[in-house]
Amino acid sequence: MKRALFPGSFDPLTLGHVDIITRATSLFDEIIVAIGVNADKKYMFSLEERKKFIEDTFADEPKVKVRTYKGLTVDFCKDIDAEFILRGLRNPADFEFEKAIAHTNRDLAPIETIFLLTSAQTSYIASNIVRDVIRNHGDYTKLVPDSVRVKQ
Repeated sequence: MKRALFPGSFDPLTLGHVDIITRATSLFDEIIVAIGVNADKKYMFSLEERKKFIEDTFADEPKVKVRTYKGLTVDFCKDIDAEFILRGLRNPADFEFEKAIAHTNRDLAPIETIFLLTSAQTSYIASNIVRDVIRNHGDYTKLVPDSVRVKQ
């Protein structure tokens, strides 16, 4: 079975994330969307909310599972027998950052990182931008799936 791990904080899940996950379902038998837990980071949405956003968005896609984890991504990959790490790239800066992480991960474990370019329609969307739009009471609904709704 080809299992890929798609790690992130998903604070919140965006249409860019959805694009990558959806397109990856044709490449892998199973995609584990893995929400990393970092006690030092301040999140806008609780872990339970972020998990529900993803579960609701992919409720009709049996290849997509949602898990949470702490620690190194490669260690979690080993724990769940994932051979691949899936990452989305929006721009050249993403590539440089992700390349360094991919090389480090490969040094730590026999895990390959697979990069998918985001679609042109979603390449500008980033979770930090979505959070800023939400904080300032803007129309964030064009940037996230229907499962992500905020009481303003």
